Amino acid sequence: MILIVDDAPENLISLKKVLEKNDFEVDTASSGEEALKKILKKSYVLIILDVQMPGMDGFEVAEAISGYSKAKETAIIFLSAASANLNLITKGYSSGGLDYISKPVDINILLLKVKTFYRIYEQSRALNEMQIALREEIEFRKEAERKKDEFISIASHELKTPMTSIKGYIQLLERSLDKDDIETVRTRLHKVQNQVEKLNLLIADLLDISKIESGKLKFNKKYFDFDDLASNIVENLQQANPQVKIIKKNKIDAQIFADDMRIEQVIINFMTNAIKYAPDSEEIHISSELKGNDVCFSVKDFGIGMSLEHQQKIFDKFYRIEETSERFQGLGIGLYICQEIVERHNGIIGVNSIPGEGSEFYFTIPINPEKEEIKNENNEF
Repeated sequence: MILIVDDAPENLISLKKVLEKNDFEVDTASSGEEALKKILKKSYVLIILDVQMPGMDGFEVAEAISGYSKAKETAIIFLSAASANLNLITKGYSSGGLDYISKPVDINILLLKVKTFYRIYEQSRALNEMQIALREEIEFRKEAERKKDEFISIASHELKTPMTSIKGYIQLLERSLDKDDIETVRTRLHKVQNQVEKLNLLIADLLDISKIESGKLKFNKKYFDFDDLASNIVENLQQANPQVKIIKKNKIDAQIFADDMRIEQVIINFMTNAIKYAPDSEEIHISSELKGNDVCFSVKDFGIGMSLEHQQKIFDKFYRIEETSERFQGLGIGLYICQEIVERHNGIIGVNSIPGEGSEFYFTIPINPEKEEIKNENNEF
């Protein structure tokens, strides 16, 4: 928008008409005081400012504008009926003006100058936007690099831990074999097996991350009974974690078209996290239900919970809650992989949580994503 400041109404009207005819948005002020009030409220690309006005003259207005952080970069063209002598021109530039036109105004010259300033303004704005975008990109890359370095450090530690345990147990096994202590051998072999399983899960997550990054995470979809899958997982995890009572609510009779191994991966992640982050809780609740053409599954624990800020970031890649990172091990990629799996099934994933009261992780996927896509396509015609 252009602001024209002149104490002569006829000048305001004529300049306003000419500029609006050339598709410029125009505002006017009949005094320096009125101009300053408007500049405080609005942003202007260009100010066409009469020099000789009663009260505040144009130079005083320009000097005042230069003190406003909001408007100090605004271009100013001075207008004056006086002869353009050197002293006047010098004063105009020193007051903050960028150009000078003598009255009577040559409309063609004025339009040329206005268009030039607008072009400079647009170029400057585009450059500023590019600089802002570049700074944001630099900060994003710095943060991504920081997270990557942190992840590599965590991954190295997490992989080293089971490897160290396996090495220690094997050394103990050798001693037990020498003593022909079969029962101790059996116990330590079981512990080795547990550490190997941990190592296997860590490597599987790392491979999944690599496949997601390269766009090579594949899905083998087929029809299977969702409730049978969930029940088998509950049974296996209950046996492995007898200290926690896993309560399965509801039973759904539905064949869904999905990758059963990937859906199993999500359910196991939800349930193991519930057990992991609620070590003092006596039970967790598993719920499955049909809502229209969707299967809705949730796991609720009664553990430490999390704040809204953490809920908004918990599915981000490499995200780990700092307050719990030392107490609970993990790579910070499990839920990110779950999100990728659910979204690739045209589903929704989320969490509801209250600090100190527990968390409920859930996902919803269509029974048959392909049928839903066909249905939506048909509805578009």
